[in-house]
Amino acid sequence: MTKLYVGNLPFTATDEGVNALFSQHGTVERVSMITDRETGRPRGFAFVEMPNADAARAMQALNGADFDGRALRVNEAQDRERSGGGNRSGGPRRY
Repeated sequence: MTKLYVGNLPFTATDEGVNALFSQHGTVERVSMITDRETGRPRGFAFVEMPNADAARAMQALNGADFDGRALRVNEAQDRERSGGGNRSGGPRRY
């Protein structure tokens, strides 16, 4: 399974619209539209999970493609490490 980052989405994009677009290139397992925590409004990007071969086809076909007047950015998502607190250095705090 591959997770794709889909950037430069129009703020009017929906889960269903993104799903329909990517379904043309294979099986879509999940679409996660990212919204602002405070306002609930879309942030203009999403993550799409697809089987590896389908994801490769979708990435090649849709990167730079027009979607409601915007050129999509589609690439493989990079896993981000989640931090458990405010200490971002990773080492012990020194005061």
